[in-house]
This record gives sequence, C-alpha cells and structure tokens, in this order.
Amino acid sequence: MAKNSVRLQIITPSRKFFDEKVDMAIVRTSNGYMGLLHDHESVVTTLDMGVIRIQQNGKERRASLMGGFAEVLPDQITILTDEAEWPEEIDVDRAKAAKKRAEERLSEKAQEYNMARTQAALKRALVRIEVSEHHTNAK
Repeated sequence: MAKNSVRLQIITPSRKFFDEKVDMAIVRTSNGYMGLLHDHESVVTTLDMGVIRIQQNGKERRASLMGGFAEVLPDQITILTDEAEWPEEIDVDRAKAAKKRAEERLSEKAQEYNMARTQAALKRALVRIEVSEHHTNAK
C-alpha cells in the first residue's frame, strides 16, 4: 500500500460495506465524476447512482452505489449510501427484469406509475448491470 493512501469507508443502513486504505476512489457526484486521493481538499458532496472505482495495491475493484453523500477529508473518505453491492452480490437476471419493467412503464407513460420512481428503478438496474458486466468481462 502506498504511503499516500487514504481510508475509505462505505456505510449503508444495513452494514459497513467497505473500510480499508485505498490509493484512490472515483465516484459519480451530482456534478460529474470525482477522483479522491490522499490529501484531497475537504469537501462534502452528494453522490449520484453509479459505479465506484476503488484502486488499491495496483488493482481496481468496482461496486454499485445507489446515491448518498461523501465527506472527503485529507486522510479519510466516508460515504453514506442507501445501498452498495459488489458485482458478485448482484442478481443480474433480476436487474435485467427490473430494467425491462421500468422501460415498459416509461414507454407507456401510464398515469398509475410514479415516473420519478420508475426512472430511479431503471437507473438502479442499469448501474447493477454495468458493474456486473464489467466484472464478468474482467475475468
């Protein structure tokens, strides 16, 4: 581990998903992607649903993050998120079914569906599929 590593904690309501020293983390904020390194300027930012890329010991791991907040300090990054998943935790068939269901509802533009919830469901499914497919292709 490089001496300029930073502690990354990812916490969900149900578990401490990750708590280790890393070389860098790349997250999707509401303003675009942000690379987080040791000695980063202190900031608090909102996170969009997306993939977190964790670089550690010359390797990269990816996981899904379902929004949240990040507090970035020079020596620590704390992420609070509704949900985080490693690729091997993702049920790809379920995510693909959720994607199809959301796309159908959006194309119908039916009043009985809450469009914001449907769009969020679609985005969650797409993030899960992206993380899972990258993991499968990296093997």
